[in-house]
Amino acid sequence: MDKILNYVDGRLCEPAGGAFVEKVNPATGRAHALMPDSGPPDVDAAVSAAAAALPAWSERAPAARAEVLRGLAARLEARSDEFARAESVDTGKLLTLSSRMDIPRSIGMLRFYADLIVQGDSGLPLESSTVPDPKAVNRTIYQPLGVVACITPWNLPLYLLIWKAAPALAAGNCVVAKPSENSPMTAYLFSALCAEAGLPPGVLNVIHGAGPKLGPALVTHPKVAGISFTGSTAAGAEISKLAAPLFKRLSLEMGGKNATVVFADADYAGALDSALKAAFLNQGQFCLAGSRILVEKSLYARFRDDLVAKARELRPGDPLAPASAQGAIASRAQLDKIANYVALARKEGGNVLLGGKRVVLAPPFEQGFYHLPTVIEGLSVSSTVNQEEIFGPVVTIAPFASDDEAIELANGTRYGLTASVFTSDSGRANRVARALAAGTVWINCWLVRDVRVPFGGMKDSGVGREGGLYSLRFFTEPKNVCTREG
Repeated sequence: MDKILNYVDGRLCEPAGGAFVEKVNPATGRAHALMPDSGPPDVDAAVSAAAAALPAWSERAPAARAEVLRGLAARLEARSDEFARAESVDTGKLLTLSSRMDIPRSIGMLRFYADLIVQGDSGLPLESSTVPDPKAVNRTIYQPLGVVACITPWNLPLYLLIWKAAPALAAGNCVVAKPSENSPMTAYLFSALCAEAGLPPGVLNVIHGAGPKLGPALVTHPKVAGISFTGSTAAGAEISKLAAPLFKRLSLEMGGKNATVVFADADYAGALDSALKAAFLNQGQFCLAGSRILVEKSLYARFRDDLVAKARELRPGDPLAPASAQGAIASRAQLDKIANYVALARKEGGNVLLGGKRVVLAPPFEQGFYHLPTVIEGLSVSSTVNQEEIFGPVVTIAPFASDDEAIELANGTRYGLTASVFTSDSGRANRVARALAAGTVWINCWLVRDVRVPFGGMKDSGVGREGGLYSLRFFTEPKNVCTREG
């Protein structure tokens, strides 16, 4: 089996305690790698290395930092096939998806921030402002925050690591990254590229292990100035409880229970295709997944039946096979969680129109973690399955009678990450978009992403925004410099 290692102070190394745990391939249900079972001493070593590297890295010219990011992008691109396969094996997602989305977007992210950081005054493309005053000149400058923690989930392992680390490094911070223990492989492979690309020791450190064991030590470490987290709302709440009293800067992108709202005047084919993808892409393991579909009454029966027919064609298979329409669920625990929610849906009075069960494939995949795409109707907006994030290939569908009811149903959860609205009436589209409590609202599309726009959630979906200049603002400290005239 492959042996994953931590990356601390420019070296790949075993955890201080020497302990490893098995990492399972979700497609086969069998171990394929050994992962460090790191602990607080490993966190301390990584943070100390980052703190030692901070003065030189933060003072390095932005153009020089940009060149390192471009070097990482070039090396990642040269090995993109290897990384895509590793991502698929580690997470169970389709190789076609990791090849088309995860790895190319990771490469693009590195290049985007390399280009962005060399724009503007002093290399930081943030508003460098002066305030006119007859007695003094006030300038606002932006300096690196310091040592920052980047904590990432298992569904988009490499992409979300780079989504956070690239702007942090570009702005002159040093990073301690903690990837999910459920998908550590591409973070490990990426860390091995760092020395080749000329990243100085200690600038990026990667620690592998269980979140409950590493998280508290990392987020409360006195040398960690900021924390960027993507993951569950429960984990985000725990991080906030630990870090907020220490006055650390926090960015929390958490769960979603996103609505896809389809009006009767929508482009039917486009809405149906988007709703299907939003529900089942990556086996529904997306914080952006459209896990609640709301359809205007006059269109409901037709849309529901066509959705079920199309979802029936999405049979799970070997994630590495080009013909597979669905991959594996990321872990046995997640598979069990999905099954429990489907059972709860039935108990709450839901009608399972499609799926609703695990599926066993032929050898060598008979022990893999597979679940059929599942469509459920008949649940109230207050039902548990409509209120809690499942993170699997399970979607609920329900009718609505008016714009106001659609908005009420869409907003009827504690989450507010994204929503999609499908209608040919631009006035209605914009009225509904303004009324929806979501950080991102797509009109007549889904998952159209631009790295420059703010991304984050409302309510229990998060605190803060990331992306483009918003990430650079998070990872920098604005400082006013006042110079008296004369």
